[in-house]
Amino acid sequence: MSTEEQHDRPDQPRTLDAGALKALAHPLRVRIYDLLSERGPQTASTLAALIGETSGATSYHLRALAAHDLIREVEGRGTARERWWERPKGRINLPGPDETMSPANRAAAQIVSAEFFRLRHQTLMDYLNRPESAVPEGWRDAGLVMTTMLDLTPAQMADVRKELSDLVDAVVERYKGQEGAPGTRRVSLRSEIFDLPSQSGSAQSTEEQS
Repeated sequence: MSTEEQHDRPDQPRTLDAGALKALAHPLRVRIYDLLSERGPQTASTLAALIGETSGATSYHLRALAAHDLIREVEGRGTARERWWERPKGRINLPGPDETMSPANRAAAQIVSAEFFRLRHQTLMDYLNRPESAVPEGWRDAGLVMTTMLDLTPAQMADVRKELSDLVDAVVERYKGQEGAPGTRRVSLRSEIFDLPSQSGSAQSTEEQS
């Protein structure tokens, strides 16, 4: 099993090795890694304010992530006392728990995957429960949450997966480089497809938009 986290259009996706997985296998580090994707470069102090930790704690976790090239220092920004960190652009593959892994590596993969998806779910629920008054003008009807049920063969699902992946890559290529541009906001783009437990039934579709 693998999951993918994308920040910009990838050239060569990076599959995390055992060392990187173990470095990331801490809920606070996954949160820091996620915030660097969501909000762009941060310092230990700004991250501490965002997650309610001390800057000493965030600085320690930043160094642990940097040791495995999961993040890097922003060139030409900051000082020796206040360093800025960023997540390199590109796609990573998160290997899921596998019976060929050692018990320690399998546990690390479980922690990382569980925390990534917990954060994804929390972000979605925050979006769905956000009061209209908190949404800027022009953004209130921009989002879409869609679920569609249909019956596919493995080959068909692979085709759909490729089409969705190609579509996302094309969209990212079209709009890349707009960070900080007037009128833009960071958005979360998701696509999901997976098989359900065996059951009969024809295709059906539900859609929720807010």
